[in-house]
Amino acid sequence: MKQLSKNILDNYNLWRTNELFDKETRDELNANLSDSEIEDRFWRDLEFGTGGLRGVMGAGTNRMNKYIIRKATRGLANYLLDKYGKDVSRGVAIAYDSRNNSDSFAKEAALVMAEAGIPAYLYDEIMPTPVLSFTVRELNCVGGIVVTASHNPKEYNGYKVYDDMGCQVLSPDADTIISYVNAITDIPAIPVADEAKARENGMVKRVPKEVFDSFIANVKKQAHDIGEKSAKIVYTPLHGTGNVPVRRVLSELGYDVTIVKEQEMRDGNFPTVVSPNPENAEALSMGVKLCEKIGADIIFGTDPDCDRVGIAVNTKNGMKLFTGNQVGALLVDYVIKMNKEKLTDKSTVIKTIVTSELGSTIAKMNGCKVIETLTGFKFIGEQMNIFDATGCGDFVIGYEESYGYLVGTHARDKDAVVASMLICEMASYYKNQGKTLDDVMEEIYAKYGYFLDKLDSYTLKGIDGVERIKAIMKEMRAKGASLFEGIDKVNDYTLGIDSLPKADVLKFIFKDSSWIAIRPSGTEPKIKVYYSVRGNNKDEAKAVLEARRTIINNLIEG
Repeated sequence: MKQLSKNILDNYNLWRTNELFDKETRDELNANLSDSEIEDRFWRDLEFGTGGLRGVMGAGTNRMNKYIIRKATRGLANYLLDKYGKDVSRGVAIAYDSRNNSDSFAKEAALVMAEAGIPAYLYDEIMPTPVLSFTVRELNCVGGIVVTASHNPKEYNGYKVYDDMGCQVLSPDADTIISYVNAITDIPAIPVADEAKARENGMVKRVPKEVFDSFIANVKKQAHDIGEKSAKIVYTPLHGTGNVPVRRVLSELGYDVTIVKEQEMRDGNFPTVVSPNPENAEALSMGVKLCEKIGADIIFGTDPDCDRVGIAVNTKNGMKLFTGNQVGALLVDYVIKMNKEKLTDKSTVIKTIVTSELGSTIAKMNGCKVIETLTGFKFIGEQMNIFDATGCGDFVIGYEESYGYLVGTHARDKDAVVASMLICEMASYYKNQGKTLDDVMEEIYAKYGYFLDKLDSYTLKGIDGVERIKAIMKEMRAKGASLFEGIDKVNDYTLGIDSLPKADVLKFIFKDSSWIAIRPSGTEPKIKVYYSVRGNNKDEAKAVLEARRTIINNLIEG
């Protein structure tokens, strides 16, 4: 039996016996838990990663629960009070998705903010993450919070913090917020406002309906006049927040959309999928079957907080799932094509360092600049803010391989509402020319080169998993260029590369411009390996990809 540390036992005993914790929490922790379960619940406090707090729901310091929400929010409130002083009267915007407990967690955050003297604009219905980003700027708030675990399985929830520009907080602000949160030690004693009084005195306010209407209007500004909306479309919101805004936009623009009824309504148990992640074929399987049944041209799905979108296309060889990199390349090509006359020498496409080079190749060959950022859409939002402040660039599109895209400057985060609209628009635009999106993808490969991309994720949970991930990264750094044949250079982003912030990422760049990037996830107990292979054709690229995957897999699992 594993010996638990004194710190873990002290925290565990505090949470299960102190009557300042509610009975439900104490009962959960007194339910004959194993030592390994106790350890996993209390071996650490959840920390901000690339997407803020995220974890399995339950009682404990390493779980998402109302006490961790209170601690994070009180720390954030103290930070905002010190940074903004009386200007905190501008308030904080708060939204939440369809996950279990998201609404109650959001309310907890609003009541902690209210008790701290900071007004909270709280949505009274589920709302996409990009709407929260928009709301912060629309209401001139000092910050924002959205309760979501994005595309994770049903056991998870999370908490993202946004700055006054509607961008997820970046370092050094994120590090400062963490220090404020860590300074909160007496968790059960954190003061929480009475909801009725807080609403009566205006410290908790509903977000005006006009804000959502304005978001929809801004999304529709990115639409183009393509003539007939000819594409026949299937959509699944995967029980999430996209159901209302995505359908409203498409309806108002005149698209023919059929909904996957079994996945239409909000449900935090996500009963029809293993995980509500549109990156996974399984999550779109019901939509694919419906698409085949009714002869639709395309099926797309959005994740619970509607910041990611995945698609499958009906081709002459049957349904075909597209990767995030492929959709990104299609969108880059299409947005540039439709806005050719508006492009200037400042027009810029922004992507992350683990995203395929196909989109950037398209952008550069069409006269656009390309900026690369670290993983996490907040870094793309940061560049957009720099453009606003300095006038040094004009934003065309930002995207990442993990199915996140933004067109338009209405948000500072990925937006599956605007991306869904443009995907449907592309499907109709090309159908009017007798083409499918698969046909267009092949045309892009023929013109710009064949790119094959792949992501492998290895889940390594708990203390042992953290140590194993550290060991893997250490071994890969030690092997360096000797790990593969044909390496041109190795970029270690812990050293600071291309003026980017330091990050635990390794990127092996080959002489043929292919690359492999390895990084620990900032929000999950995973190490992620990204492959990008450029070849003369699919078979050649596939052979190279599989050989490189075998080397990495043997190192991690061997």
